[in-house]
Amino acid sequence: MYGWIWRRLPGNVYVRALISLVLVVGVVFLLFQYVFPWAEPLLPFNDVTVDGAAGSAGAAGSVAETAGGAV
Repeated sequence: MYGWIWRRLPGNVYVRALISLVLVVGVVFLLFQYVFPWAEPLLPFNDVTVDGAAGSAGAAGSVAETAGGAV
């Protein structure tokens, strides 16, 4: 696929490289400006299951005990 695109671009190697760079920057821009914000609510990254009732001291103590140290 990339070879097909490369062969279809006009110009010599330097012009093709510049056009390729512009195309890549354009695709990245479109992804960050339109596609990722559209898809973000559909992804489960905000569905956390951590509960604040256990407290952070209990979690830190259990980590230290498993590492062999005493709290």
